[in-house]
This record gives sequence, C-alpha cells and structure tokens, in this order.
Amino acid sequence: MMKFERYEWVAITIMISLFIFVGFIQGWSVSLVILNMCIISAIMTMGVNISWGYAGVINFGVMGFLATGGLAAVIVSYPPITESWQAGGRGLGISFAFLVVLVIAVMYINKTVIQKRNRYILNSLIIFFGILIIRHFYLNATHNIEDVNPAIAGFLGGLGLPIIFSWIVGGLFAAGVAFVIGKVALGLRSDYLAIVTLGISEIVVSVLKHEEWLSRGVKNVIGLKRPVPYEIDLQNADWFINLITYLNSSKLNNIIDVSDRQQVLSNLIIDGSGIFVKLSYAILFLIVMLIIFYFANKAQLSPWGRMMRAIRDNETAANAMGKDVVKQHLIIFVIGAAIVGVAGAMLVTLDGLFTPSGYRPLRFTFIIWIMVIVGGSGNNLGAIFGGFVIWFSWIEAAPLTTFIINQLTLGLEPTNALKVHLLDSVPYFRYLFMGLILLLILRYRPKGIIPERVRHS
Repeated sequence: MMKFERYEWVAITIMISLFIFVGFIQGWSVSLVILNMCIISAIMTMGVNISWGYAGVINFGVMGFLATGGLAAVIVSYPPITESWQAGGRGLGISFAFLVVLVIAVMYINKTVIQKRNRYILNSLIIFFGILIIRHFYLNATHNIEDVNPAIAGFLGGLGLPIIFSWIVGGLFAAGVAFVIGKVALGLRSDYLAIVTLGISEIVVSVLKHEEWLSRGVKNVIGLKRPVPYEIDLQNADWFINLITYLNSSKLNNIIDVSDRQQVLSNLIIDGSGIFVKLSYAILFLIVMLIIFYFANKAQLSPWGRMMRAIRDNETAANAMGKDVVKQHLIIFVIGAAIVGVAGAMLVTLDGLFTPSGYRPLRFTFIIWIMVIVGGSGNNLGAIFGGFVIWFSWIEAAPLTTFIINQLTLGLEPTNALKVHLLDSVPYFRYLFMGLILLLILRYRPKGIIPERVRHS
C-alpha cells in the first residue's frame, strides 16, 4: 500500500479545502464543475507523466489522442443512421477492402521481389492504380453519406451502446494511433519526436474537422446519451423530491405560507438536481482516476518501472545491458496515449457533445504539460495534483482578478476608463497567472510541487 509523505497530505488537504471554500462562496454546483474538469485533467497528466516521467518520451500529441478518445464516444454511443449506411456503407467497405489489399500487395512484393528496380516499378504501379480505385469508391460513398439530411445527420452514427463503454474504446483507439506513430517516429531524437507528435495531433484534428461522414466535422455531434440521470427526470422523480424535502425539512418548516414553501422547494429541487448530476459524474470520474493511479503506481514500483527509469536516465547504458530501448519506448508511449484517450472519451461524455473545432493546442497540449511540470514529473500523485492546481487556477483566475481589480479601483467611478479597461482585460489575466505559477515553480521547486520519489519494493 502506498504511503503518502507529510507534505503530500498537506497538498491534498489544501486542495480539498479550496473546493469546499468555492462551494460555500460560489456555490456547490460551480465547485463540482471545476472538480470534474480537474479529475479529467489529472487523468490526462497521468498519461503524459507515464510516457515522460517514467521513460523520458516526449509526447506533444496530447490533443490528437484526446480527440481520438472523443471520437470513440461518438462511435460507441450514437445510434446508427440507417439511411447513411444504405447510401454509402457499401462504398466505404469496398474502399477499405481495396486499401487492405493494397497494403498486403506492397508487403508481398517487398518480400518476394529481389531486384530493387523491379520492386520500385511494381510498387509504384500498384500504389498508383490502387489509390485511383480507392479514391473513386471513397469519394462517392462519403458524398452520399454527407448528403443524407445534413442538418441533423450527414454521418454514419455509431453503435448505440452506453457511452461509458467508450472510455475503454477511447483508450484502445488512442493506443492504436500511438502504435502507428511510435513505429514511425520513436527512433527520432526527443526534440524531433516532440515536433512530429505535435504535427500529427494537428493532422488528426484536421481529419475529424473535414471528414463529416465520420464525425459531422465542424457541424458537431450533439445529444450524446449520459451515464447519469438527466436533471429533468430527477425533478419529476418522487424519490428525489422526497430526498430534497427531507434534507431541507427544517428550512421548509420555517416557511408558513404554502405557496412560498412550494416555490422554495421547487428551487431547491432544481438546484439539487444539477448538483446530483455533477456529483454522479465526479464519483464515476474519481473511480476511473483512482484505478489508473493504482495500476500506474504498481507499474512504477515493478521491475519494469525500474527498467523504464534506467532507460530514461541513461539510454546508452540500458542499451549496453541488452535492453531494447526503442521497443520499451513504444510500449510506454502507447500506454500513456491510451490513458489520454480514456480522458478524451470522458470529456465528451461530460460535455454531451463532440466538437472537433474545440481541440486547440493551448488547452489540450501545452496546459497539460504545465500541469505535469508544476505537479512533478515521475510522480503520479504530483501529476494529479498539478492537474488540479492548474485547472483550478485557470478557472478561478477570472473571478479572483475581478475581485482584486474592484478592490483596487474602489474609489473610481464604474465608467472610469482605467477601471473599464482592467475589467475588460480580466480573461487575459489567466495567462499571467499560468506564467507566474510556472516561473515560481521552475525557480523555487524545479522538480515540481510533489517531486518524484523513488521507492524500492
């Protein structure tokens, strides 16, 4: 069983206290919204931490793996659109079948044809004519699919399964993409690898934006089914009404007027339904985070984990000892990407929609890396804490800045140019906050708030 150090307990206590404070000041609904995004961010940071903190593999493709996980949520949970399948399903199947045949043919020629010149000629002919055939069937199929009621459809839909299954599928999708990338790019030096993964993540998002038959592109997929109850259903459920009445009985009994009491009860039910839904999400997300945390720590303390740290610290020595560094880098890269994919599916589940245009490098790559750096690379608890600290700061920077500006300009008129300018600039102060936090951590705590702690079992 993992034992926390005193300073780790202090960090956890401070974080919990901040959420309780926000709950009392801004409302429990706001606090739970922040908490849910903090948990998802923490899962993202664990994925990055596993690849970078364990083995030193730089993954700047976080955004692409998140988007892949988000796509899994659509494919798993959205009902299949029969008209779209009838319009273009057969054509897509033929095009993908030809693609498989093309790949097999090229592999066969590379294996059997000895003369390099003949091999090049045959491969060129097969690829040229293969692409023409694939393009013909693919374009016709996708155009037909996208023409099917484009206002509300225009894509194939999914399997119509409970969206919670997409959390596993999202991890598998992201792992598959990472495997392909890793086989091509993991032989590169770390800085080149960072550039390649960042570029490929942009390609993934661009594909999702423009291939409408797959995910509706910029039209977005809305109305994804929840794994938790809907607020309106709770508000009409007798058990929930009775629960809210029981929890607020003392407050309601003090209201003499029947109509006033009913109005207060109605407001409490509405507020309570929102809190219940957000709390349900938080419990589900927390379970997933703790499961990943448990197994990540088990892996870190295992002989495999010690081997990964040895590779991270000295690749040359690890190679000399007979370790296949590239293979181990591929394994850790795939595992880290899979965890990020799980977080991507969870994020779409929370939002209830899939918006490919919403994936931006700042939010879904660079801020995630700031979380890992601030929390402490190589320490899973540090990665989680960094996710909580940075996302909490990102959200609360605006209200905190607004409060400070109002206090500093208390003597000025509301229409004062300086006051108006400062208040209009509030959204940009969060970037100042992020930069300040990062600089302070790098200066005074370069290994992170909760740095790596090497344990031996």
